[in-house]
Amino acid sequence: MTTATAPRVRQENAPAGPGAPVRRRRSRRTTMIGLAFASPFIVGFLFLFAYPIAASAYYSFTDFNLFQAPEWVGLDNYTQMFADGVFWKSLANTAVLTVFGVPLAIGIALAGAHLLNTPVRGQPLYRALVYLPSIVPVVVGGYLWRWLLNAQYGFINHFLSWFGIEGPAWLQQPEWTKPAIILMSLWTVGGTMIIYLAALQEVPKELYEAAELDGAGAWRRFTNVTWPTVSPVTLFQVIVSIIGFLQIFTQPYILSQERLNQAGSGPGQSMLSYAMYLYQNAFVFLKMGYASAMAWTLFIVTLVVSLIVLATSRKWVHDGAR
Repeated sequence: MTTATAPRVRQENAPAGPGAPVRRRRSRRTTMIGLAFASPFIVGFLFLFAYPIAASAYYSFTDFNLFQAPEWVGLDNYTQMFADGVFWKSLANTAVLTVFGVPLAIGIALAGAHLLNTPVRGQPLYRALVYLPSIVPVVVGGYLWRWLLNAQYGFINHFLSWFGIEGPAWLQQPEWTKPAIILMSLWTVGGTMIIYLAALQEVPKELYEAAELDGAGAWRRFTNVTWPTVSPVTLFQVIVSIIGFLQIFTQPYILSQERLNQAGSGPGQSMLSYAMYLYQNAFVFLKMGYASAMAWTLFIVTLVVSLIVLATSRKWVHDGAR
């Protein structure tokens, strides 16, 4: 057996044919051409993403104010957070917005998608109108909502007065500022609604017909057919919404402003979100090292929350997809 396999080993180790160098040159040439076409993205990623991420990780362990060289302080920035009352206030405000905003956004989007999926006259127009706020710039929408929520001449309080309801001072009373931010955030729920609409149109009609033959009503058809089928889309939207609310900045920043470009926080710091406080530390107080530590803390919190949602939803998403 040894003598029979020896020629095969020598054949496998024999030098390549005369065309091998040509093939290697062509392979290298193809690789270089591919890298040349991908170079704009590679350069942009390295300088606009990879380097800032690495720099912020380093700055989070330093005392850095943008005008002097960073000074290494170790974990001082992270330990300072535990003694910072404003940090905990901003974290609590963001948690409240996330806990109440995400379920409302998902529920309204799913309910609206059902309405948009109903065959009525003028359906394309209704779908376009629902999605329209999603393409309005956030800053423009923010100043529009400042007018709508104004306690003296805002349209929302004027509308409530038609029913004999005295509207609150949305932007002046601490207990109403968070509902105002959530209300403004829900204005752009049309994008999520359109995604749900696409998911509803992919639900097999045979499942609804089978449920009707079994005597299932509208609620049972929703819980046993619609909800399990759209559960993967729901998981995606929940994670995206959680990330969006944890990073919410523009809405409270605009609604809390008393003067143009002023970094406010609302009455009793009730509008101070985590991202707003991070911004203030970085560009108002010039505590770039502390702000970098806050950024990485937010990243870790977002990662942990997303992993928890994925872990807890694995079973029902798997059953729904199946």
